[in-house]
Amino acid sequence: QVQLVESGGGLVQPGGSLRLSCAASGFTFSRYGMNWYRQAPGKERELVATITSGGAITSYADSVKGRFTISRNNAKNTLYLQMNSLKPEDTAVYYCNGYSSWGQGTQVTVSS
Repeated sequence: QVQLVESGGGLVQPGGSLRLSCAASGFTFSRYGMNWYRQAPGKERELVATITSGGAITSYADSVKGRFTISRNNAKNTLYLQMNSLKPEDTAVYYCNGYSSWGQGTQVTVSS
């Protein structure tokens, strides 16, 4: 059974940082590219960042480029999203995606 479980969300002030994690199980994690998406209230889900199976190649939405970093630890079957210089417009539910599966999401709220 494929499972993707996100953690690390929360409330943070503008300019702050958070690190999201996604623990994967039920498939060979190291063979698949992975993604982070987010969905803000009233908006469509959007792709935030992508990483290849080995972690060598990453890509980012323009809105987060230079502030967010996607990474992975294949030995731990875990995907990460380091988010720095957070802005109120980064407020959303963040989802881990890969192997045609989705996590349950973790809420990130950026507010003073």
